[in-house]
Amino acid sequence: MGSRQVTSWQGKNITVAGLGVSGISAARALAGLGAVVTVVDGGDGEGHRARAAELGELGISVRLADAETLPGGTDLVVTSPGWKPDSPLFAAAAAAGVDVVGDVEIAWQLRGENAAPWLAITGTNGKTTTTQMLASILKAAGLRTAAVGNIGTPIIDVVLGEQEYDVLAVELSSYQLHWAPSLRVHSGAVLNLAPDHLDWHGSMEAYAADKGRIYEGNTVACVYNVADPATEKLVENADVEEGCRAIGFTLGAPGPSMLGVVDGILVDRAFVENRQKNAQELAEVKDVNPPAPHNIANALAAAALARAFGVEPRAVRDGLRDFRPDAHRVAHVDEVAGVAYVDDSKATNTHAAEASLAAFEPVVWIAGGLAKGATFDELVQKSAKRLRGVVLIGADRALIAEALARHAPEVPVVDLDRTDTGAMLAAVREAAALAEPGDTVLLAPACASMDMFANYNKRGDAFADAVRELAAENAADTV
Repeated sequence: MGSRQVTSWQGKNITVAGLGVSGISAARALAGLGAVVTVVDGGDGEGHRARAAELGELGISVRLADAETLPGGTDLVVTSPGWKPDSPLFAAAAAAGVDVVGDVEIAWQLRGENAAPWLAITGTNGKTTTTQMLASILKAAGLRTAAVGNIGTPIIDVVLGEQEYDVLAVELSSYQLHWAPSLRVHSGAVLNLAPDHLDWHGSMEAYAADKGRIYEGNTVACVYNVADPATEKLVENADVEEGCRAIGFTLGAPGPSMLGVVDGILVDRAFVENRQKNAQELAEVKDVNPPAPHNIANALAAAALARAFGVEPRAVRDGLRDFRPDAHRVAHVDEVAGVAYVDDSKATNTHAAEASLAAFEPVVWIAGGLAKGATFDELVQKSAKRLRGVVLIGADRALIAEALARHAPEVPVVDLDRTDTGAMLAAVREAAALAEPGDTVLLAPACASMDMFANYNKRGDAFADAVRELAAENAADTV
């Protein structure tokens, strides 16, 4: 994969792979800069045709039902993040000596001379929350900013928009980093590394290497997770600007050049004078919403990037207090008969579910869905002592049941063999029957949702609706 900068787009023949949000954004932007743009997509449904017609009005060609053939004369391919590196279109591009890049790479190349610096975040889990926390902290510091990248407005639209920014909080997926060879950010963070998307990357090593691209060329700070040595290894292997520092974050007491936690206080021993002896108080654990361990780690990573940009401690505290997480991320739904019900439908892999389970005890765990090739033995081993009971749903629930039988045979398990619209209510009722006052019923599926629901949001909504119905039934019974 090359990284040639395009100095002028006028007359360039650009093939955009994918008719999704980022593909349409790239096509519009490049056509507006004078490029001759052709969009290719394997779909040919009603939605595809409608989007194709809209682009056609802008002079952009769209080729549907053919995602494999490289249009003749292509100078550059711009891909949407989800397209796999081994796609036939890219093989054809390689054979023709044509570079393939992503929308993040295009955005990076299109930045103006005085463009806002990027503070970038990646990792297997916690990216969106940490990016939004960072944006909240930057706003509390009085800076013009936005959370962009893998969330919100397409980053090309942000770079080319009329709104001026002082700094951008940028979430980057491993896919986006793979296709962004010239990206060089102010400071970057890798929150954690766990097996995910291996079908796309081909191996854990390739996945980690793409995550590590976020550190390449950093100018001020490479932020890593002390509890995850693989993230520090990526820093050690990165080619950074002279003077760039490795900054760790930890849930324990921090050493020099780290941020951590001491007696319920988030403290900074990295961006202070005489960091061998001094520490700066940033915020209290109770300022983090919710104050679950993995979310405190997210807050420390966000604080490290903000401090690398020169943000004052008070703004870190105020930004964390102001922050409200998106739905379905360790969200407290209700308490019914002394039992708390928590929605973490966003926990779509084992690493995220492990972090979620670690925040509560005892737990009645609702889990299952599409495993995406995951195994569950390690998750169950680490979490077994917290489990009051388990309710399993979804297509691959047997895989979790087998791990529970091996590593937590004493834990009662309800195997719910149904996928109809009432399945989640049934799961919540089964969980309620297993729970005791003081317990938490936790939806942290460790699996994708598409076997039963359109997405994890719909799954979380179904859980919340079921909890509310349970609460109403309980209230009626007590009248």
